[in-house]
Amino acid sequence: MDEGDPKGFDEGISGSRGDPRVLFLLNVVLSASFGATVVWGLSLLDAAELSLMNVATATVVLFALTYLVTNS
Repeated sequence: MDEGDPKGFDEGISGSRGDPRVLFLLNVVLSASFGATVVWGLSLLDAAELSLMNVATATVVLFALTYLVTNS
């Protein structure tokens, strides 16, 4: 099997940090989906009401925590 340039892939990965806008958007989408799941689960336990305000709050908290952990 011909592997071509074995250093090319490693150099490409180590030299690229990606587009920060894509990472930001991905963080927002994943935080919103996980926040909605957490609030939904809490509503099943009657610990919180499933509302847009609670989902938005959970999203902002999760987004901020993720941002702080990944950029510190």
